[in-house]
Amino acid sequence: MSDRSHFALLGLPEAFAIDSVALESAWRRLQAAVHPDRHVQGAPGDRRLALQLATQVNEAYRVLRDAQRRAAYLCGLRGVDLQVESNTSMPGAFLMQQMQWREALDEAREARDIAALTSLQEQIESVRQALIGQIAMLLDESGDAPAAGGCVRQLMFLDRLAEEVDFAEQDLSGV
Repeated sequence: MSDRSHFALLGLPEAFAIDSVALESAWRRLQAAVHPDRHVQGAPGDRRLALQLATQVNEAYRVLRDAQRRAAYLCGLRGVDLQVESNTSMPGAFLMQQMQWREALDEAREARDIAALTSLQEQIESVRQALIGQIAMLLDESGDAPAAGGCVRQLMFLDRLAEEVDFAEQDLSGV
C-alpha cells in the first residue's frame, strides 16, 4: 500500500479549500484506471494491486469530499492528534449553545414541531459554515493546525447534532 497522502494520490494540493470539480474528476479518472473490473484478466498479483489501489482511491475521495474528515485528516498530516476519544474539552460558550440546541431539539420532538426542527437545523448549519470558514483560515492561511484541531472537534459535535435533528425531522414527517 502507498504511503502517499490522499491529496498526492489524487494529484491535488494539500489544502483544506478544495476544488470539488477537480476532486471528482481526479477520483473518476483514477477509478477508471484502477477499477478491479479492468484487471479481471490480469495475474492474481495484478488483480490484488488493482483492488488495493481502488480501495485507496475510494478512501481518499471519501475523506477529501467531506469537510470534517478532510480537516481532521489535514490536522493529522500536520502532526495534530485530535484525541476525539479522550479530549472532549470545548469552549464554555460552545457547550452552552450545545445545551440550548439539545433542549430545543427535545422540545421540538415532544411538540412534534417540524418547523422548529427546520429552524434549528438552519441555525446549526449557519454555525457549521462559519466554523468551516474558520478551519479553512486556520489550516490554509495561518497554518495553525492545533487551533484548527479544536475547531474540528467542535465541527464533529455539530455534525452529530445536525444528524440527530435530521432523524427527528424524518421521524416526524414519516420519511
